Amino acid sequence: MGRGKTSSSAPSPAGSASLARVRWTTYSLLHPLDWILALGLGPPPSPPIGALVCQHPSQYPHFLHHDGLVHCRHLVISPAMRRSLAVFLAVTGVIVIFLVHSVYTLLTLLVEDGSADAIHSAEIPAPNSPLIDNMPQYIPKIIHQTYINESVPEIWREAQRTCIDIHEDYEYKMWTDAKSRELIATEYPWFLNTFDNYSQPIQRADAIRYFVLAHFGGVYIDLDDGCNRRLDPLLSYPAWVRRTAPTGISNDAMGSIPQHPFFLTVVESLRYYDKNWRLPYITVMYSTGPLFLSVIWKKYMSSGANIGDGAGGGRVRILMMDEYNRYPWSFFSHHKGSSWHGKDARLIFWMGSHWMMLTVMGFLLAGVVGFGLWWVWGRMLLLGQQRAKRRDGGSSSVWEKAMGWGWRGGKAGYETTERHPV
Repeated sequence: MGRGKTSSSAPSPAGSASLARVRWTTYSLLHPLDWILALGLGPPPSPPIGALVCQHPSQYPHFLHHDGLVHCRHLVISPAMRRSLAVFLAVTGVIVIFLVHSVYTLLTLLVEDGSADAIHSAEIPAPNSPLIDNMPQYIPKIIHQTYINESVPEIWREAQRTCIDIHEDYEYKMWTDAKSRELIATEYPWFLNTFDNYSQPIQRADAIRYFVLAHFGGVYIDLDDGCNRRLDPLLSYPAWVRRTAPTGISNDAMGSIPQHPFFLTVVESLRYYDKNWRLPYITVMYSTGPLFLSVIWKKYMSSGANIGDGAGGGRVRILMMDEYNRYPWSFFSHHKGSSWHGKDARLIFWMGSHWMMLTVMGFLLAGVVGFGLWWVWGRMLLLGQQRAKRRDGGSSSVWEKAMGWGWRGGKAGYETTERHPV
């Protein structure tokens, strides 16, 4: 550390009867690890910044030199340390703010349960209840589904039939790859290039469901979702999506009136979120899938647009898990699906089930990296400064040798002050 100086006087241990020699050195903090000593986390003695602390030989720790001297230390922060610490904290602050801003919406999704807009069980009449006829109908009676072609695999035909059979008065639209591209090319040519260049077919299947709801209105249902009951009560909400676990909303069952502001926002956001995240599962989820839809939903609510019921309102209601498929009176039944999942999905599912542990580990890792950067920063500063001689030209303490550094002191002075009884 910095300069050392001698003193003409020093505290006198009570009861001393011999000459007391005093060594008094001023140490200036130059390196971040010196700051640890200043905080009292390093080896003693660690005097408070700006304070003068003296130790009698009888108080020495076992790993300090027993030289019979009264050691007095004065700790100050060097101007270089002050400047470097200010710059380091400023740069770190900017990085932290940028990272938090980048993932702020994802972080807020962790605590968003959708309860403020939930469709509660008490609002939904029982199946075949005459109360259903008194409910307003905003969403048109159209069921949308998607597949490569008209030949739906046997594994999903039963689920498909349950929705068609109990909704004989609904229009049914199967959006094949060819029909989907035709709609985009005809009605939304500005999106055709993005649509054609999606790397995964499921991205086109995701995107078309948003466009058909924004364009025609109706109810979209995945082929692996069967219908337990008629969907008429859900037609009373101008837009709805379903809650999913552990957080956010899903895109496998949702309904809307034509041109609802939420689904218009969704289709307008697709091009901006068209990014390749290397892992196919992450790419799909965050470009067109449920994670993308959840982020847009959260931003939509934050914008203040999620207000107003009725045909002219912008509110999006949330179908909770109980009403979705947990009970016989729920609207849907789930069948085997997820045909597009690749090998990377296993890792993602494991991460999803251990997200709390991974979050804690992430913060710990960030702390370790931050401390490492702080240490390197200090070392770089020290390269430009002349190393002062170690205290009294002596060897480093056990702690200093272990850590690879030590107190950087200047000249230390010795002086006989007065006779004290010992």
